[in-house]
Amino acid sequence: MQEKGSISIHTENIFPIIKKFLYSDHEIFLRELTSNAVDASQKLKSLAQLGEFKGELGDLTVKVSLDKEKRTITISDRGLGMTGEEIKKYINQIAFSGATEFVEKYKEKDAAAKDQIIGQFGLGFYSAFMVAKEVEIFSRSYKEGTEAAHWVCDGSTEFSLDTADKADRGTDVVLHVAEDSDEFLEPARLRTILTKYCKFLPIPIEFEGEVINQTTPIWTKQPSELTDEDYTKFYQELYPFSEPPLFWIHLNVDYPFNLTGILYFPKVKDELQFQRNKIQLYSRQVFITDEVKDVVPEFLMLLHGVIDSPDIPLNVSRSFLQADAAVRKINTYITKKVADKLAELFRKDRAGFEEKWSDIGLFVKYGMLSDEKFYEKAKDFALVKNTAGKFFTLPEYQEFIQANQKDKNEQTVVLYTTDAEAQHSFVEAAQDRGYDVLELNGPLDSHFIGQLEQKLEKTTFKRVDADTIGKLIEKAETTESVLSDEEKTKLQQLFAKAINNEQMHVQVEALSPQDAPVIITLPEFMRRMKDMQRTGGGGGMQMFGSLPDSYTVSVNANNAVAQRVLKASDEDAARLARQAFDLALLAQGMLKGEALTQFVKRSAELLAAE
Repeated sequence: MQEKGSISIHTENIFPIIKKFLYSDHEIFLRELTSNAVDASQKLKSLAQLGEFKGELGDLTVKVSLDKEKRTITISDRGLGMTGEEIKKYINQIAFSGATEFVEKYKEKDAAAKDQIIGQFGLGFYSAFMVAKEVEIFSRSYKEGTEAAHWVCDGSTEFSLDTADKADRGTDVVLHVAEDSDEFLEPARLRTILTKYCKFLPIPIEFEGEVINQTTPIWTKQPSELTDEDYTKFYQELYPFSEPPLFWIHLNVDYPFNLTGILYFPKVKDELQFQRNKIQLYSRQVFITDEVKDVVPEFLMLLHGVIDSPDIPLNVSRSFLQADAAVRKINTYITKKVADKLAELFRKDRAGFEEKWSDIGLFVKYGMLSDEKFYEKAKDFALVKNTAGKFFTLPEYQEFIQANQKDKNEQTVVLYTTDAEAQHSFVEAAQDRGYDVLELNGPLDSHFIGQLEQKLEKTTFKRVDADTIGKLIEKAETTESVLSDEEKTKLQQLFAKAINNEQMHVQVEALSPQDAPVIITLPEFMRRMKDMQRTGGGGGMQMFGSLPDSYTVSVNANNAVAQRVLKASDEDAARLARQAFDLALLAQGMLKGEALTQFVKRSAELLAAE
């Protein structure tokens, strides 16, 4: 006998709310209904394992079919099925959830049952009305002696419930597609949705005669069952056309939260290729989102891979993560696992770790800058490389340079270059003194240097062209000038007049006779301020406007050129001073345009005069 009734809800307007607000993306109706079908199949498997279902499980494949002429989409399963009373309870009374009740009933007997149930049948089912003008359910319970039931609803709060002619257990949900949802009558569209959301569901999903999913993706297996080839093959499935990953981390934890997954370190070189949304979040093998910024630490957003956790809280549409204590714990756990894996790689195969450093250094530095706990772990395996290509950990490098590179104030001075070729003369001058020079030319290195100066005791970093070598690492002993104070003043004036540039601050210094006659430097503090301004850092830096260039021009009092300039006529002195200054500009790659043309002409004249 047919029964009619009203769905037990608190508002007449539930369906417009579902359609417009609850689910922002209409395509997920297929995820919800397919997930429900898988749930019903998983539940039946659990009952069979518990001995409460004695029948044959048989083929549990969930079938999705499309009839374009009839404008229907059907999702069929051979799971638990429902009686008419259960339909009334689970479908009509939204407040009750089949999955929740099932878990409560069986959690004592089978702890695994809870983790095999994807979601709650209630609201997820009603996402069907986003695309359907009418929905039918044909269902037969697995319980013996029960009748099959047929439920129909047109999207209002009215429904009809009757008996049905259905021989096999399970449920068929039939959607009569609305006129404004024609896109979902295209096979390619449905296949795309199924591939996106259901690619790794634990029960086979068949569409157009083909199973579209892998029921046991590798993150559900134990690492001991898998080979390197399994991991790299899975990576290629997730990211076709990508270079093979450097290495990976298999996540597997069941306390204090449930989390599995695989995170891959891709090759990113020394460029900030922030390819976000590469980590896919699943809940019991159902794809949820690739917006994982709350689950994965910011610095690990560069990683690729899969995270699967039933414990990540989602809003009712499963579209958005809701940040809470569980998410923070997962975030902390992932950070620790990554740090532990990197430490293990470094410990087991240092040579291999050094080879990969150009790829992974970016992750490590970003992590150290953004996460204090990660810094504490990483400081023992983070590497720096000198101009000779030798790698050091931070403690090793401090030990390596401390005897020779301490200044008169007992500060250890780390010298570095951002471009060993362009700054070659300065690197060479440092090495002539027996100093070591690091290469710090990555996109994060200016920030990394600032952090290390805060963390390392009595240590300062100076770029090799930030000052003359004697002033970069000031020692107690000083070089005496061969010039009198009067000669130094005259020399300074001659050069200032010949250069005639307010941005160039001339000073006369007592350097080694072998040092260049003129050295142009940009003070470390000034260059850092300009770097911060250029990258938008430094908070209130922008209020000062654009900082003008301000260079130091060090004239070497002890170089023979100084004597020549002092002894020459005013005209020759100006020409020699300008020539020496232009040579210094040339060494810095700063001689361009007309100034370069004039330098070449002057050089030719000086050669002819000789």
